Amino acid sequence: MTKYSSKINKIRTFALSLIFIGFIVMYIGLFFRAHPIVVSVFMVLGILFILFSTMVYFWIGMLSTKAVQVVCPGCGKPTKMLGRVDICMHCNEPLTLDSELEGKAFNKAYNRKKLQKK
Repeated sequence: MTKYSSKINKIRTFALSLIFIGFIVMYIGLFFRAHPIVVSVFMVLGILFILFSTMVYFWIGMLSTKAVQVVCPGCGKPTKMLGRVDICMHCNEPLTLDSELEGKAFNKAYNRKKLQKK
């Protein structure tokens, strides 16, 4: 059984992992203290990872403000939904706003453009 997560949480997790990767890359640079150019390259790479993470956080924040807010029928808490199908952020219940998909098994492929035309 595949564990699903809401799209917003997946993107936030990706941004957080970029921050950790950036710190790890900068830390690896400390092992090359005898070579200042190599240290500088690792530090710049680490900072680029962290800056990219900041851009991803900004992007998901803007996307989150435009997301449809629904009340989950399973837990009763408000959650944000991106696309035709998504998962509740709190209880992982499948959600849809499309009446054609109600009662069908959850499949994140329903958000693809090819399947929307059928």
